[in-house]
Parts: sequence; C-alpha cells; structure tokens
Amino acid sequence: MLNKHLAERVLLKALSTGGDFAELYAENSRMTYLSMGDNKIDGASSNLRCGVGIRVFKDVFYSYAYTNDLSEAGLLKTAEKAAAAVSGNELIKNINLTGYPFENNHKTLINPESVKAGEKVEILRRASAAAYRESSKIRRVDAGLSDKIQNVLIANSDGLWVEDTRIRTHFNVSAMAEDGEEKFSLGKGLGGLQGFEFFQTVNAEETARFCAKSAVEMLTAENCPAGRMPVVVAREIGGILFHEACGHSLEATLLAKNASVFNGKLGQQIASPLVTLVDDGTLPNLWGSSNVDDEGNKTRRNVLIEKGVLKGYLIDRFNARKMGMDATGSSRRESYKIAPTSRMNNTYLLAGNSKPEEIIANTERGVYVTMFGNGSVNPTSDDFNFQVKQAYLIEDGKLTKPVKGAKLIGKGADILPKIDMVGDDLGIHGGGHCGSVSGYVPVCHGQPTLRVAEMIVGGQK
Repeated sequence: MLNKHLAERVLLKALSTGGDFAELYAENSRMTYLSMGDNKIDGASSNLRCGVGIRVFKDVFYSYAYTNDLSEAGLLKTAEKAAAAVSGNELIKNINLTGYPFENNHKTLINPESVKAGEKVEILRRASAAAYRESSKIRRVDAGLSDKIQNVLIANSDGLWVEDTRIRTHFNVSAMAEDGEEKFSLGKGLGGLQGFEFFQTVNAEETARFCAKSAVEMLTAENCPAGRMPVVVAREIGGILFHEACGHSLEATLLAKNASVFNGKLGQQIASPLVTLVDDGTLPNLWGSSNVDDEGNKTRRNVLIEKGVLKGYLIDRFNARKMGMDATGSSRRESYKIAPTSRMNNTYLLAGNSKPEEIIANTERGVYVTMFGNGSVNPTSDDFNFQVKQAYLIEDGKLTKPVKGAKLIGKGADILPKIDMVGDDLGIHGGGHCGSVSGYVPVCHGQPTLRVAEMIVGGQK
C-alpha cells in the first residue's frame, strides 16, 4: 500500500510539533455480500475501503486524523493535521522502519475471490429450502453470506513495520414461524477468520433447520415465570452474557478513566473459584482472531480471571500509558477512520468438571437458557438486562416445557460469585460484532454449560 520511505516521512511530519510517538495505520479492504429473502435474492453488494489513519501521542494525550488520499501530498497534509493538536519542540528526527516476522496462524485454503457468485447463491438457496421443509408453519426465511479481505499496514515511530491480510467469511440465517396470530422469529450467525473452506465445517442447511425448528417450537411456548431462581446457561451461547456483563469492564477503555467496577481489584477474589475467564486472539481461524492487533502487536492469550481471582486487564498502547501497565495485544478498530482502543477478541470461560446433564439434574426449579436476544449493559454501573430468545423450564431436575418472554437482570459483579456448577463441554461461538468507541469488530464468546445459583428472571407469568 505504501513504501517505507514515504511512511517514514509521514511519521516524521506527524512528530514535527513535539509529539513523542506517531503511528500510521493503512487499510485496503473489499467486502461482498449476498442476501436471500422469501426464496429470492434481494441484496447484492461489493464495497471497497481504502485509507490511512495517523495518530500522535504526547504524554497522555493523543490526536487522530485520517484520509483516503494516499498521495504523498495527501498523507503529509493529514499528518500535519494530526500534529497541529500538539505543541512543543521536535523530539524525534529519525525513524528507521523495519519489519518483524510473525507466523500466520490463520491459513486460508480457498480465497473467496475465486468462488463464483453462483456457488454462493446455491448455499443460500439450499439453506432457505431446508428451513422451509422443516415445517409448513415457516412463513419466511432470510439468509446472507459475506466475505471480506482486509489488508492492513501498521508503522510507528519506534520503527515497527507490520503487514497482514485478514480474510473473513460469514453466514447468517433467520426463520419466522406463524400459527394463527402467533409469530416467532429466530436467527443465527456464524463466521470464521478463513476463506470459503468455512463451509466445509459449517453446515448452512443444518443451521437453517435448527432456526426453523426452534422458531416453530417457541410458537407454543408459555410465558416465563418471574422471580429469583437458578439459571442454567447452555454451552457456547452464554458467553455473550459474560462478554457484556464483565468483559467490557475489564477493558482499559473504562479502566483508564477509573470508571470500571473492577478498578483496583487485581489479585482479589471477584468470582467463584470455578471461574477462569480468558481472552485469546491467537486461536486458529476463529472469527475474533488475528495475527496482530491494530497497533501491530502480536495477539496473545490473556487470562483475565483465574479460579475466581482477577488476574489481568485488556490494554491498548495509549491506555497503557495512563495506567502505567503494559499493552496486551488487545487494540482493535473497525477501520482506518477510527482510532483503536482495547477490545475483546475471543472471550470464554474454561471448562469445569460437571456433566451438563448433572447440572440440570441438580436444579430443582429454574430456567435453562439456550439463546439470547437483544440486551443492554451499562459498563460503568455494571447493570445488565438481557432478553432471552429461547429457554426451557427446569422442574424437579428435568427439562419440561419451552418458555418465552424471559429477561435476565442483574450486575456482572454480582453473578460471578454465584456460579456454582461449570460443565465440561466448552463451546465457542463466532459470528457476532461488538460495538464500542473504536467501532464494530468481530468477536467470539464461549463457555461450557454452567449454573448461576440465583438470578433475577423477568417474565410475564
């Protein structure tokens, strides 16, 4: 995208007014998307994004400017704008950019650009047909398929020069069931940091059938009872609860402002001894993974909570300055138009020793949650409110009937100590996006089946 000599000149221009660190982030990406609704292709798009963002640090202040003018004049002008927010004597007068090698942990076998549009349409068609075949009560099926090839270059005044290519593939499907006046929709999205070989392990038709079957089942679900009760959360899907309820509070974005409930609690017992929470950006080909973060640091496995004890935070380079701590390879951004900050990658709870069926059998009365819908979280106060999309009653240690209209209400710091059973069936779900001050980024979340001894369940019964 850029040659080293030009990047060096741009970084020096950004530092010309006294900055003590400068960074250049260049991006060239292409994304294609196809969607099918009601058995017809109803959307097709191809998007290109190309530009450069320049960031300048001065102590615990930074400025940011970006452009899609990649000419030398355009880049120098953007660097000048970033530098204008800083005043002082020029501190750095020479930069020598050198690359460092890293292993590509996320091999691509089939480049999406080599796949014909007809093959992609066929996947959508088969998935849609499978959902309709599941039941005559399925009134509409929507499916989508996207792929993205993102080339990034990161260079900084410390001499760092890193280039990486990230290829992601994503599939989503939703089914709406109807019976008289009752309607229910249920959908699922799956993604990977890989090419079209993604569909060698992800069965689009099976995913569509699951959504259709579940939507039909929930048509006859009763309203969920309300109150304080044990909640068992199914493997894989429940990770979103902990991603939202405590994950954001462990990001330096809040911690550096002293706005997190976990400020000053390193080394303290904040959760049940059964809880070990990890964020790992290195897991091969997972949706939330990458070789390097958006500051050019190698991604890594960060243990956040170990046996209930708070062990670490997710920290980007800028907030590391403010906190007096080291960066953790956790800096991410949606595009060159936004400055990066600390973000989660693949966040999950490690497996325990209980069998899933044992957890159900040891719960006299409660709710078994198998899918979440929308939710809201206030990371500063730690309050959360999650809609439950699919759930079942547990009565006398057995799953009985489906229930709808449930909500889980509480605080992340309150539920962590109440996790009293953790299964041995860890699963990690990838396909969602997380939004924060640096935009939307792909993330995975996961967990084994687990039980929270008591939660507030909102319901209509």
